[in-house]
Amino acid sequence: MFVETERFARELQAMGELERQAAYAAVGRWFADNADKITRHTHLAPVHTATTMRLDQPEPMVTDGPYLEGKEVVSGFAEVEVADLDEALRLARTWPACPIVEIRPAS
Repeated sequence: MFVETERFARELQAMGELERQAAYAAVGRWFADNADKITRHTHLAPVHTATTMRLDQPEPMVTDGPYLEGKEVVSGFAEVEVADLDEALRLARTWPACPIVEIRPAS
């Protein structure tokens, strides 16, 4: 999962158009360079578009926005097929965008 921080979001917003296009192009190249390992990926809509359902109460409660306010937001994910955690870590080290990558096995 690609995790965006407040700082990263501010830096991206402050970029000029050419710099922002170059940043997005780097992400496109990363996906192209690793296409043989990526089985699925998506970019999530901004956090303010989230709807959260809390199921830890007697009745489910639906609210607009994220479950909790945070300084870090999952902005997208890629499903990859790799041999082991070491290969996943090597792949994550090359990610050119959000400053945090969370790796989880899927079952």
